[in-house]
Amino acid sequence: MLSGFRLLPRKFYMVAMLNHITMGITSIQIDSKTRSKLARLKAGPRETYDEILNKLMSLIPEGDDEGRFTDEFRLGLLEAKLDVKAGRTIGHDEMKRRLGM
Repeated sequence: MLSGFRLLPRKFYMVAMLNHITMGITSIQIDSKTRSKLARLKAGPRETYDEILNKLMSLIPEGDDEGRFTDEFRLGLLEAKLDVKAGRTIGHDEMKRRLGM
């Protein structure tokens, strides 16, 4: 027997196999730099990329008091946040100046 190796109950292996089969595992193509960025976001070595991606997607609000947002609106919110971060926005005073106000 290997040092530090412990057999788990057969039930555990069956549950793990069923979970793997029912999860619908797939692959996606990402740049190696993107994978490195995702890896740095891991809370621990056992956290999956699926868990990280779901955490990131949860940052985009699902809706508000008036109801659920459409996927298109949620995408617009994400793009707007990225525009602000990249400095692709115009300040209030500049907008007033451009509109002649």
